[in-house]
Formats: sequence, C-alpha cells, structure tokens
Amino acid sequence: MDFNFSDEQLQLREAVQRWVHKAYPFERRRAATAAGGFDRAAWNELAELGLCGLTVTDAHEGLGLGAVEAMLVQEELGRGLVLEPLEQTFVAASVLQAFAPTSVQAQWLPRLASGTALLVLAHVERGLRHRLGAVATQAVAQPATSQAGRPSAQSAGQAEPQGEVWLLDGAKSLVPAGDCADAFLVPAQTAQGLALFLVQRSAAGVQTRAYQTQDGSRAAEVGFAHSPAQLLSADGLAALEWAADVGIAAACAQGVGVMEQTLALTLEYLNTRQQFGVPIASFQALRHRVADMKMQLELARSMSYYATLKLGAPAPERRQALARAKVQLGQSMRFVGQQAVQLHGGIGVTDEYIVSHCFKKLTQLELTLGDTLHHLDEVSARMGASAGVFV
Repeated sequence: MDFNFSDEQLQLREAVQRWVHKAYPFERRRAATAAGGFDRAAWNELAELGLCGLTVTDAHEGLGLGAVEAMLVQEELGRGLVLEPLEQTFVAASVLQAFAPTSVQAQWLPRLASGTALLVLAHVERGLRHRLGAVATQAVAQPATSQAGRPSAQSAGQAEPQGEVWLLDGAKSLVPAGDCADAFLVPAQTAQGLALFLVQRSAAGVQTRAYQTQDGSRAAEVGFAHSPAQLLSADGLAALEWAADVGIAAACAQGVGVMEQTLALTLEYLNTRQQFGVPIASFQALRHRVADMKMQLELARSMSYYATLKLGAPAPERRQALARAKVQLGQSMRFVGQQAVQLHGGIGVTDEYIVSHCFKKLTQLELTLGDTLHHLDEVSARMGASAGVFV
C-alpha cells in the first residue's frame, strides 16, 4: 500500500502550515482563550482558505476532497493548537451528505462550505458515559399546522403536502462552540427509536450556557424545550455512529499534530536547559525517555492513518477500526503529554508556557468521543470472532 501523499495533498498541508505559522501564533491563541475560546476572525480565515468546504461536494460549492485531506488539515491545526472546531464542519458535512434529505443538503451544505454557518454535533448527555445509543432527549411528531393554527391540507395549488413538525425536549452537554453555532445535530428518541435531527440555535425553546473547557476552547450546555426540529434520519444510531467515527478520525489526526509540537518543544528545551555545564539533552536517561515519546508518536500516527483509511469500510469493520485507533491514540497522548511535563519540570505546568497548553489539549482529546477505557471495551466486545482459541 502506498502511503505517500500526492502533490496536491502536500500543497494543502503546506498552505495550512503557513497559515498556522504566520497567522495563529501562541499569543493569538492565548488572546482567543482569554476572550472566551472562539475567535470568529480566525474562523473566517479558515473559511477563506477553503477549509470549511474541504469535504463538501462541488455540487454544493465545496472542494469535494476526502478523508485523507481532512486528516492532513487536522494534523496541522493540532500542531498550532487551533481552538476553532473545524472538525465539526467535517462531521456535519459527512452526516448531511450521507443521511440528510436533498432539501436539507441544499439549505445547509453551501453555507457550511463558505463558513457562514457553523453546524455542530450535540450528542453528549450527563450520565451516558460515551454510550451513543442511550439518549434521553425526546422528540415528538406533530401534524404540520397552517398559519392560522389549523392542520394544513393539500390545496389545489400546493405541489406536495407539508410534513410532520418535530418538537424536542432534553439537554446536551459539552457542545463545541454551542453558543456560537448556527444549528445542532441532535440525536433524540422517538416512538420508533433513535433518530437524528437538525435544530437551529434560533429556534424557540433553545437555550445555551457557554463556558470554557480545560484546553481553553469554548463549549456550552444546550437545552431544548419543545424546540422545532428537522428530521435528518430515522436511523439515528447509524447516523450518530457515522458522525462519531468521523469525529474520532479527526481527533486522532489532531492528536498527532499536538504530539509532534509537544515533542519538538521538549527537544528544544532539553537542548537549551543546562545542568553541570552541559545541555540536559546529553543525559542518557532523558534521551531514552525522548525516544519513548517518539515511538508513541509514530504508533499514534500509524493508527491515525489506519482510522482515516477505514472510514470507507462497512460499518462493523469501521467501528472496530476507529475504536482500535482511539485506544492507541489515548495511550500515546497520555504518555507524550505526561513525559513532556516531567521533562520540563515546573515550567511545564505554567500557563505562560505553551507545553502546558499542549498537555491540556492532549488530555481533552483523550476524553473526546470516548476515553481509552471505553474504546478498549469496544475493541474487546468485537473480538469474539478471533478469540475462539481461548474459549
């Protein structure tokens, strides 16, 4: 298998590298964190680069690129510790193109591609412990009504009857940039089972309470009280699993970028800091620890590639592959982050120094869309076919 990137993919990666280096230094990130964790100007710059429309088809004014290109972009954004949740646009575009009706695609995909709309996944609920199907939010269908409030009937001049109106009740936690998003992808229980809906933030009954997460990014608690919603897919579990897998692949790629930056900063520090008149990088014990960090990074990189390439596999194979990748990424991110802090000493946990932000980002990514123990359980649950020798 050829793992070399094409010239176009390399040019894309270099373009994002240049933007991160020139337009998103650590000082800008700290300023964005102090301002609340989401920089609309930075988001607009990502849109101007065409990154918001990276995976949107050209039929809807996007670039029509694939998962590998999205992975490369996420690696570079991870290296720059970029706060803005571009991965949410990748998730939303993938879900809409795979499950949404054509009318909804025409309404939202061009806006996603241009960056004028931010659509985020709102699926986390308190107490669920990463279980995708155990959703408490409820959705109830009601007959569509006319402006006068009476049930609408198909008139002679009406091309097609109006559909059902869905009303949602429930609450979601840790919604990325929830108070800045234009709409949410919301799983909810119906009388027929789990379904996936689109709810606009401006809809009646939607309330948001924003806060910052430990890595400095912005999230929100989102509540729904009889909030109008558009049905995207009656097969909500399949749509939600697809959204989660695209998100996991993006988190894995971003984690690789953060680990690369963390390792580079650690090497720079070890070559600068002196003890007994020599750089501490010359100490054999510390060199061994750096070698272990590098090994964990490369293990993570290979599994990130594996996760991205498996996004096109059938659902059972894809789900198992993404769980395997998240286990390795979780282990690697924890190891690299902890080793970096220990090798830096006290400066490694100060807010003024970038390594502390790398460590917090890696810790948060390890918990995103299921922590290591959760995905280890997912992997073990799917090993029945290959574990017969132990039965």
